[in-house]
Amino acid sequence: MHGFTDETRALGEEILRYAAERLALDPVPLDGTRTVAELDAVAGGAITAQGKGGQDALKLFEDHLALACLSTDHPRYLSFIPCAPTREAAMFDLVVGASSIYAGSWLEGAGAVYAENQALRWIADLVGLPEAAGGSFVQGGTIGNLSSLVTARATARERATGGARPYRIAATVGSHSSIATACRVMDAEQVPVPMNDRMQMTGDNLRKVLEDNGPETFFAVVATAGSTNFGVIDDLDSIADVCEEYGIWFHVDGAYGGAGLAAPSVRDKYAGVERCDSFIVDPHKWLFAPFDCCALLYREPALARVAHTQHASYLDVLTDTPDWNPTDYSVGLTRRARGLPFWFSLVANGTDAYTAAIERTLEVTRFAQAEIERRDHVEVVREADLSVLVFRRLGWEAKDYHAWSDGILAREEGFVVPTSHLGETLARFAIVNPRTTEDDITALLDSMA
Repeated sequence: MHGFTDETRALGEEILRYAAERLALDPVPLDGTRTVAELDAVAGGAITAQGKGGQDALKLFEDHLALACLSTDHPRYLSFIPCAPTREAAMFDLVVGASSIYAGSWLEGAGAVYAENQALRWIADLVGLPEAAGGSFVQGGTIGNLSSLVTARATARERATGGARPYRIAATVGSHSSIATACRVMDAEQVPVPMNDRMQMTGDNLRKVLEDNGPETFFAVVATAGSTNFGVIDDLDSIADVCEEYGIWFHVDGAYGGAGLAAPSVRDKYAGVERCDSFIVDPHKWLFAPFDCCALLYREPALARVAHTQHASYLDVLTDTPDWNPTDYSVGLTRRARGLPFWFSLVANGTDAYTAAIERTLEVTRFAQAEIERRDHVEVVREADLSVLVFRRLGWEAKDYHAWSDGILAREEGFVVPTSHLGETLARFAIVNPRTTEDDITALLDSMA
């Protein structure tokens, strides 16, 4: 099983053939979901004592299981936040898997960690963080937010006086669901901050919440740079003012929208982000990396190292050195080099290509908004800040949105699931794939007529 034979070589060639053909598809097929019964009929009992052999296992995946998975890089996959990795990033993911790199410590993965830190530095420069800033690539925004908040709480409790133990986080109802999850994991309390008429957190509203509840009880404020549902960027500069005034950790969740920092046309919307204590962005969203990849950054990484470093006798050889060990900066110890495909694509394509690709998605979003505004049967709910656009189909009820969504998926014309806001069912485009075109938008809007 661990040897390399002629059969292994043949299987490797078939796997590379499959991967190359999948990357060459233009456009990729959308495919669709299947029921358990349908999959049981073709793949039930696949795992046996003797094994089927690699060729048969690959054929089972290629002919049946792959077709039951939606292609997130399809240009009309506009639900949730899609993932459209560059060809270079996707190909290099094969290299990472084949290289058997443990990237949790400098000792074991110095080359990989060095490369990942280069990619992190590019993001830190976009944010405007100082040269000393750093962090790690983690699984996704949920772990990135949790790790940041664990650091924030540890830091706040270390600095607290008079026996205070801060236990609260301030965030809006528009913040990502992972913030509520982090609070449950940490046994912390999330206190909602009212939003303004632009659906933003502001410094004035934050200050009132802190004063009403006791600022000494808060260990972090979570602002959002591109909310998932609407793409809203909070008033970061005024929030930073309040956090500085009260000495509270300022975390910015840019899991989706942080990539817009690379686009000059929207960069001014992020004023104040450079003042954050921690920041996340998911390259597997709008920075064209494969799943799963979240960049987590700290203004003062030493604070995270205190909060997260795991201590055990067998780890002394790692923890007793000043080396940069990525596992010291987040929840978790075992770690793959998940930032390497992103680094490889940055090196191969150059950062100007990233700016152009992000600007292209913004251009298509602006077209979509203008196209909705000129049609009589649809209307924009909120003007797009970034590349998420929410709109309503006039005269439709929830059942109509769901029937339309199910229909276009069944016909493999697109994947656009409904969302909701204030109890109303709505339609939503999340445009993060540079291969999504104006024609794709027009076709989907036509299908709602």
